[in-house]
Order: sequence, then structure tokens, then C-alpha cells
Amino acid sequence: MTKLTIKDVKQLLESINTLDDPHLLSLKDDPRKGVQAALNTAAHRINKHQQAVAEFEHRLKYERSFWHKGMQYVAGVDEVGRGPLAGPVVSAAVILPHDFDLIEVNDSKQLTPTLRAKLAPKIKAEALSIGIGLVDNLGIDQLNIYQATRVAMKQAVEQLDPQPDEIIVDAMQIPVPIRQTRLIKGDAKSISVSAASIVAKVYRDHLMDEYAKQYPQYDFPHNAGYGTAKHLAALKEYGPTPIHRMTFAPVEKFSKK
Repeated sequence: MTKLTIKDVKQLLESINTLDDPHLLSLKDDPRKGVQAALNTAAHRINKHQQAVAEFEHRLKYERSFWHKGMQYVAGVDEVGRGPLAGPVVSAAVILPHDFDLIEVNDSKQLTPTLRAKLAPKIKAEALSIGIGLVDNLGIDQLNIYQATRVAMKQAVEQLDPQPDEIIVDAMQIPVPIRQTRLIKGDAKSISVSAASIVAKVYRDHLMDEYAKQYPQYDFPHNAGYGTAKHLAALKEYGPTPIHRMTFAPVEKFSKK
């Protein structure tokens, strides 16, 4: 191994994913500083990867428990868009296969927009079934945001084929006749809910980007309809658009515009 150049060592270490790999162990006594630096970099990468795998396995505990009980199809359900002043509330329901292995899948709020955009199509490719539910601003104003969220979740679940044996949902009760496990911060505790949160977030962000083409003053690509300073300033100057939630206080305040 000492005959390897430092470049060769770096290339070799890129393919190693365990700290007890014999190639890695054989390099520990190499006196070259470049080799030791490469070893430290590899050890950091491997530790980070192993931690990510352990966290992924932990987020699978609910699904595995239900699978072990014979519940073949477990759906994770989550929503996005309860708090914005404009646009719809969107829900996603996702049934994952038992061999799902995208370890980067986590609560969408913990991920960058770039990573969410990368993961969403991969989730869709691997999922057994995905449903999307949506209630627009008019429905939100008519029902209230809590009830509108329940309707969106119901729509998402009813689109699933096959229908799930069990639903894991982020702290809501969905009006469907299916067993449900409600978890506080479920998008960080269940991999199925995490996957649903990513799908819903990417779907809604795309919608808000499309609305931004019609209403560029409100900065929707950067705020997704939430009440940022720039959004509120636009509301004050131009008044609400047809996609604003008129029952939300900041919008109602400027509805006379």
C-alpha cells in the first residue's frame, strides 16, 4: 500500500464505507502527511454516512413495526402551506416499499430546496403509490385552515392505490376509515411522513413559482406565500391577489386596496 501515490490513496478511500476496511487499516501507519490527511477526510465521511444510516433506520421504526404486524401498505401523510397568506394548502400521501433506501429522506424543513428537488422524483420512482390533495385559498376561507388541511389529506389518501392498511400522519386526524397513528413532528420521526413532506413541499413550491409569473410583485419564489417583509410591503402597496387568503388577518387588513 505504501507504493500507492497520494492520488491513488484518495481514489481508493472514496470507495470505502466502513472504518474497519482492511485497506483503510493498512494505511494508518503510512508516514506521509497527505495520506494521513486523506484518512482523516475519509473517516469523517464514513462517520457521517454511518450516522445518516442509523438515523434513517430509526425513522423506519414505525413502518417496520406495522409491517411486522402484517400491515403491508403503510402510508405517510403530511401537508405544507397552513401558514402562508396566499396559495393552497397541499397534502401528500406516500406508500413506500419495504426495501426503500433513500437515506437522505428527512423532514422537508431540514433539507435545502436543491436536495428536496433532487429527492422528490426519486421518491416518486420508488414509491408504491402517491396521492396529492389540494384546497385552494377560496376553500381555506370557506372552511378554515384546519378543516381545509383535513380535506386535502383526505383527498391525498383516497388517491392511493392500493389503499393503506395503516396511516402515519403528522399530528392530524384524517376523516377516512383507516387506522391512524398520529405523531407530533411526524415528518421527522417517520420516513413515510418525511417522504410525503418532501413531495408536498416540492409540489406546492412549483405552484407558487407559477403564480409568481402572474403576480411578480409578491416575491412568491422566495416566500412561497408566507408573510415576509417584502410580501407584506407588496400587499400594502397593491392589495391582495385572487390567490390570497382573505380571512387571514394581514390580508384582510389590506383587502380594501
